[in-house]
Amino acid sequence: MNWPKGLSPLIAPAVLLSGASLAWTTWSLVDLLGTGPIGLTVAAGADIVWAAVIAAEARGLRITAPVGKSRNLVPAIGWAALLAVAGLLVWHGIRADSIPMAVAGPLLPLGAKVVWLLALTDMRDPAALTEKERAVLASMERGLTFEEEQHRIEMRRRAMTAELYLAEVDVDFRIERSRQDKARELQRGRSPLEIAPIANTDHEPEQPAITPSMPPLAPTAPPPSSSANADREQPSIADLARDQVAITTTNSAAVQAILAARPNADRESVAAAVRRARRNADGMKGGYG
Repeated sequence: MNWPKGLSPLIAPAVLLSGASLAWTTWSLVDLLGTGPIGLTVAAGADIVWAAVIAAEARGLRITAPVGKSRNLVPAIGWAALLAVAGLLVWHGIRADSIPMAVAGPLLPLGAKVVWLLALTDMRDPAALTEKERAVLASMERGLTFEEEQHRIEMRRRAMTAELYLAEVDVDFRIERSRQDKARELQRGRSPLEIAPIANTDHEPEQPAITPSMPPLAPTAPPPSSSANADREQPSIADLARDQVAITTTNSAAVQAILAARPNADRESVAAAVRRARRNADGMKGGYG
């Protein structure tokens, strides 16, 4: 008979002995309890515990003992359950006044237990890790998982700290920029308005100053009265522009009034003079020109 890879030929007798043991144990406990069908619950419970421990041993489950970290309690639980069932079978034989039943009854579960141990040992890979080595690897795996979680939490903390720092820098930047804007506004309000002097080209150039090295200038005779002198004695375009700006509200009205008084004046020159006079007047009132 060809067995599947990884399974032992001892599995077949182990299963047969387990079935016979379960049947015998169930009947014995029901007969021992004397409660009829209700006794099946206790018998089935004992059989389920015994079978579950065998399955746990086959899967290699471990329950670490509190005293020794390397000690596994699963085999001990299996033997304890087996001894309890065997004790109940012996008790049943004694109650039935049958020495052979009391002696042969526990042989079925004990035999099944031994055959299962042989089958599990036969299926165990010789190159497989021992329980101690698997425990060491499991401990290393737990340590690695702990370090990964610790690293993840540390990165979250650093990210939160960086976000807080960036928020503080942004607030400081906004406050500093607002402070600088307010300082510039305050400086503009306190500094006097600087207006460049405008040269008056309508007046004649002033007479040069007399220095000790220069001879005194001889007094000049007043020019004869003529039409040119009469025009010079009239108010200049700049004077008219200042007067009109003071009494008019728009530059166009001032230009029209000056051209009405001086029809020979150039319109562009008059407009330029009016604009200069308006800027000067606004500057004296505190405007920006």
